[in-house]
Amino acid sequence: MCGRGSLTINEKQLELKFGKDFYSEDLERYNPLPNYNVAPSHHLPVIKAASDHFDYMRWGLIPFWAKDMKIGYKMINARKETVLEKNAYKKAAVAQRCVVPFDGFYEWKKNTDGTKTPYRIGLPNFEIFLIAGLWEKWNSPDGEQILSFTLITQKPTDKLSHIHDRMPALIIPGEEHTWLDLSLAPQDALDSIRPLEGDEITYHEVSSKVGNVRNNSSELIQEV
Repeated sequence: MCGRGSLTINEKQLELKFGKDFYSEDLERYNPLPNYNVAPSHHLPVIKAASDHFDYMRWGLIPFWAKDMKIGYKMINARKETVLEKNAYKKAAVAQRCVVPFDGFYEWKKNTDGTKTPYRIGLPNFEIFLIAGLWEKWNSPDGEQILSFTLITQKPTDKLSHIHDRMPALIIPGEEHTWLDLSLAPQDALDSIRPLEGDEITYHEVSSKVGNVRNNSSELIQEV
């Protein structure tokens, strides 16, 4: 599972990187960047298929049919192997694909003594990457419209299998266009997400402070 990450550049840098704009009102309302400890319920910049701008969306997909937004806490990830079998994701897989920029994600390795060691994982030099996702639009009982997303996860590369048994579906920028091509059937789009090679992945141990979402500073991404 992927339940924590980092995005340590600001909105202007993201605009330059991807050639897309933010709505000014979104910048005033949602979580500011950089964010060294991204967690579920945070609002993150998302690139939707066929969109020329970033949308800020809540991490944790709320299906359009949900009665309560709390379901989003259970839907932060969707397994690549079974996503098309789940009612909550079937419609989104056809017409509501997206990618979410990160520059690192955290996983905890279980040790033989029962403790857990956190690692920050990403591309070499922790360059920006994208994670394949699905988004949804939900109308709350009081009339508020909430955009939310889930991240797709898959089996880990051999290099990461000793840390965790899952990893997000990482996409190197420039390779996301097939996933975002809505003319493709969902299974073909999923098949387009290639496993990264060992030399395309890097990781290092980080402070246990990352386990507390209230901690959010550059110290969290440093190697220990």
